[in-house]
Amino acid sequence: MFAAIGIVVLLVMVFGGFMLAGGAMGPVLAALPLEFMMIGGAATGATLIGNSMHEIKLLGAGFGRVFKGPKYTDQDHIDAIALTSKLMKLLRSEGAVALESHVTEPASSTLFSEYPRLQADPVVTAMICDPLTLMVVSSGTLDTHAVEDIIDSSIKTQMHEMDEPQHMIQSLADALPALGIVAAVLGIIKTMGAIDQPPAILGKMIGSALVGTFLGVLLAYGLAGPLGARLKQINVHDQQIFHSIKQVIIASLHGYPQPLVLEAARSGLPPAHRPKLTDLLDMMRGR
Repeated sequence: MFAAIGIVVLLVMVFGGFMLAGGAMGPVLAALPLEFMMIGGAATGATLIGNSMHEIKLLGAGFGRVFKGPKYTDQDHIDAIALTSKLMKLLRSEGAVALESHVTEPASSTLFSEYPRLQADPVVTAMICDPLTLMVVSSGTLDTHAVEDIIDSSIKTQMHEMDEPQHMIQSLADALPALGIVAAVLGIIKTMGAIDQPPAILGKMIGSALVGTFLGVLLAYGLAGPLGARLKQINVHDQQIFHSIKQVIIASLHGYPQPLVLEAARSGLPPAHRPKLTDLLDMMRGR
């Protein structure tokens, strides 16, 4: 929602200030469609040249996340800690055999069913179940550092997938001012071809050419850059759920008591979204 509000504020302030300063919108609006076609078309073409269809789809999803906000709520982060803690407690108390049905078939697991949003999320489910399935297969004999390396590799892969759209948007932001100059130069070339025209006509043609430079800079620093920055913030928020899951698994494998396990996962959350340790402990006790 804030992204949409920000775009409206941006356009109103820029063009409103221009009009209040005595500027005429007529020449700008007349030149805008063709200049936008050149700049937007060049940006689209460059994106298609530099990416596969998979990355293009990720880019579209990335723009959607900017306007929808984080995928995981504060409660999702808490539930991920609680669910992983319960699974690790089951592993410690009853062994790998008792855990097997939960991590190999999470869709029918009674523990996972307590957290339907996480149960329906294949990324979170895989992040929890894959390392625990290894523990089941090895009957709990895997070295803790080996499990940590596997989880780190899985997190790194998932983060790369999530961060790719942000990198693409930032690349667009970096390219748009230059593409605006390309459109402006073409306008100047057109103007030079009509150098014998009266000054009034030449002035309009030069003004139209300058709209290209203006549009490229505005799209880069007023739109694409902030969209990329917001997507990065959203990714950081969503990716923390993976680190919380990792902390619970690794701390449990080290044999830490449950309060310390919960604190290891809780402390990694941003302060604004971090639950109280006492609340987590009460939740685990079923209060």
